[in-house]
Amino acid sequence: MLFDTHAHLNADQFEEDVADVIRRAQVEGVSNIVVVGFDEKTIKGALRLAEEYDFIYAAVGWHPVDAIDMKDEHIAWLEELASHPKVVALGEMGLDYYWDKSPKDIQKEVFRRQIQLAKKVKLPIIIHNRDAHEDIVKILKEENASEVGGIMHCFAGSYEIAKQCIDMNFYISFGGPVTFKNAKRPKEVVKNLPLDRLLIETDCPYLAPHPYRGKRNEPSYVKLVAETIAEIKEMTYEEVVEITNQNAKKLFAIK
Repeated sequence: MLFDTHAHLNADQFEEDVADVIRRAQVEGVSNIVVVGFDEKTIKGALRLAEEYDFIYAAVGWHPVDAIDMKDEHIAWLEELASHPKVVALGEMGLDYYWDKSPKDIQKEVFRRQIQLAKKVKLPIIIHNRDAHEDIVKILKEENASEVGGIMHCFAGSYEIAKQCIDMNFYISFGGPVTFKNAKRPKEVVKNLPLDRLLIETDCPYLAPHPYRGKRNEPSYVKLVAETIAEIKEMTYEEVVEITNQNAKKLFAIK
């Protein structure tokens, strides 16, 4: 049973047909989905879906691009939501040096505050990292994020960075880009990655896998990610599905 550890079914792109998208995922063997909220609107959407579907869970956090908009009451709200029975992680959080809406110092402060909150509420964290590998690792170390661990979502770094994250109790998750023909680095990381630290995701509606590249992504396509990983690892598809499912359930404490 496939576990999509990172989906944005709360995005506007799914407003018209989210029920159909969820049905298609079930038909393709998706047994669990974590819907990730990263600002007020998407957090509410993630919770709504998690409450409506028993196999959907929510992660709640504040995106680094919007760090400048985060207020003290948002941190208090996240703390309150952490006790919701369907909330399994805090995030996505981290650093994004591609977009320049939020200054780096504000991003770092908001990131640190969320790690500190995760340690307080004892939930794993989901990391968004865009062009910020060194600073992400540095902050995770300084804040002792290994206490809660979590996911390096849609990982795009080197194996050296992955290894440092694994040593801090993090899982490495791959989505659509690992299926691209020119994706040498992600494929290399997958090849070397210990199986007990591997996760799969879609990050839908973004980053659709081959052959849907450039189109709207959806949870049913996580199957294509698992198939590609099976090829790289020279394993059966069923083995990859079983291992990544167990890893996700262990991380999110889902029985």
